[in-house]
Amino acid sequence: MRLSGMRSMTFRLTMLFALSSTVVLLLLGYLIAGAVERHFEEQDMEVLSGKLKLAQHALEKAHSQADLDALPQQLADSLVGHDGLAVIVLAPDGRTLFATRAAEFPRTLLESASQADQARPTVWTTGDKRPLRGISALARTGIKGFHPLIVGVATDVSHHEHFMKSFRTTLWSFVILAALLTGVLGWLAVRRGLAPLQAIRREAAAITAHRLHSRLPADAIPVELAELTATLNEMLARLEDSFRRLTAFSSDIAHELRTPVTNLLTQTQVTLAKERPAGEYGDVLASNAEELERLSRMIADMLFLARADNDLVMPRQEPLDLVDEVKGLFAFYEALAEEKTITLTCSGSGRVGGDQLMLRRAISNLLSNALRHTPVGGQVSVHVDDTGDTGVRLSVQNSGETIALEHLPRLFDRFYRVDSSRQRASDGAGLGLAITRSIMRAHGGDAAIRSARGMTVCELHFPPELATDRHPICINVPR
Repeated sequence: MRLSGMRSMTFRLTMLFALSSTVVLLLLGYLIAGAVERHFEEQDMEVLSGKLKLAQHALEKAHSQADLDALPQQLADSLVGHDGLAVIVLAPDGRTLFATRAAEFPRTLLESASQADQARPTVWTTGDKRPLRGISALARTGIKGFHPLIVGVATDVSHHEHFMKSFRTTLWSFVILAALLTGVLGWLAVRRGLAPLQAIRREAAAITAHRLHSRLPADAIPVELAELTATLNEMLARLEDSFRRLTAFSSDIAHELRTPVTNLLTQTQVTLAKERPAGEYGDVLASNAEELERLSRMIADMLFLARADNDLVMPRQEPLDLVDEVKGLFAFYEALAEEKTITLTCSGSGRVGGDQLMLRRAISNLLSNALRHTPVGGQVSVHVDDTGDTGVRLSVQNSGETIALEHLPRLFDRFYRVDSSRQRASDGAGLGLAITRSIMRAHGGDAAIRSARGMTVCELHFPPELATDRHPICINVPR
C-alpha cells in the first residue's frame, strides 16, 4: 500500500507538471500564431493602402470624360507585376468602370466604402476557392459635379494561409512532443525529488522495539523535509522514553507483585500441608487478607497512575483551605506521631480550588513519607505560603538523614527507593510520591523535593489560577 501510494503521488505530480507545461506551451503558441497573423495582416494592409491611394490619385487627375475613359488602361499599367492584386472601380450607379481579372468583391465590402476609416480588412473566399483580403473606399474625380466612385482593392492571401497551416501543424506537433517530453522529465524529477522520502521510509522501517535509539539521518535531507525529519526524530525520542518507562514499569510491577503473591502461595501451601487448629487457619486467613488488601491498594494505585499518564484524571474544582486540610490529616497521624514522639506543626495560609479527595491524598502521602523517615524525637512541619503571582506553595519538612543528590531526581519515579534493602511491608509499594506528582500535574501544578543538612523538604506548587479567596489563616498545632 505504501509503494502504491508513492507511485500515485509520483503520477499526480508528473501529470500536474506535464499539464502546467502544456498549458504554458499552448498559451505561448497561441500568442505566437496571433502575432504572425497580425504581421501578415499589417503587410497586406500596407500593400492595399498603397494601391488604394494610387487609384484615388489617378481618379483625382481625371478632369474630363476622356481622362476617365483612359483610366482603366492607366490602372492596368500600374498593376503590372502584381498578379495577386485585384482592383475594381464602380460608378455611383453600380456600373463597373474597371476590374481586374477574376475580381470578385463581396457586396458588403463595397457598400461599406462610404465609411471614413476601415480599421480591419475583410477576408473572403472567391468562387475558385481563393482567399482574398481587401478594403474599399470612395475616390473623388476632378470632374465637377461627378459623384465619388467606389474603389475596392484586394490581395490574394493563399500563401499566407498555407504558411499559417504549416506553422500551426508544426506548432501543435511541437506542443504535443514537448508535453510528452516534459511528462517524462517531470516523472524523473519527481522520482529523484521523492528519493529522500524513500530513504526516510527505509530508515523508519528498520526501526524496531530493539532499535528505538536509532534516528533518521538529517544531514542528507533537503530543507523542505528537515522539519518532517526533526518531527519524526522527536517522536522516536518520545517513543523510546515511553517504551523505556513502560519496560521499567512492567519489570517493577512484576517484581512488586511477585513478593506478596509468593508469600500468599507459600503461606497457604504450608497451612494446607497438615491439619491445624481452627485458630491457626483464622490467623493465616487474616494475614492473607492483609496481604491481599495491600495488593488491592497497589493495583488501585497503578490504575490511577495509568489514568493520569493518559490525561484521564479530571479533578473537580472546589474551594479548599490547605491549612484546614493539613489540620485534619494531623488528627489522623496523631497516634503515629505520639508513638515516635514526633512534633507536628503547621503555619501559613493559602486557599486553592481543586479536588478535595485527591489533594488530601497528595498531602497525606507527603506526611506519611515524612513520618516514616523522621527519627524518634524529630519534627515534621508544614508551611503554606500564598506567593501571589507565582501561586500557592505547600511544603512538608522533616528532620532525618540527608538524601544524596543523585537520588533526588528519581524520588518521584514509581517503585523507586533510596535504600532497596528496606522492608517492603513497612515502606509501602513505592508509589506514593509518584501519585502525588500525578495529582499535582492533573491540577496544573507540580511537586518537588530537596534535601540538605539533615532536613528534607517536599513541596507542592499550585498555579496562580487555583488560588482563591486569599485571607490570612495561621495555625500552629504542636503534637
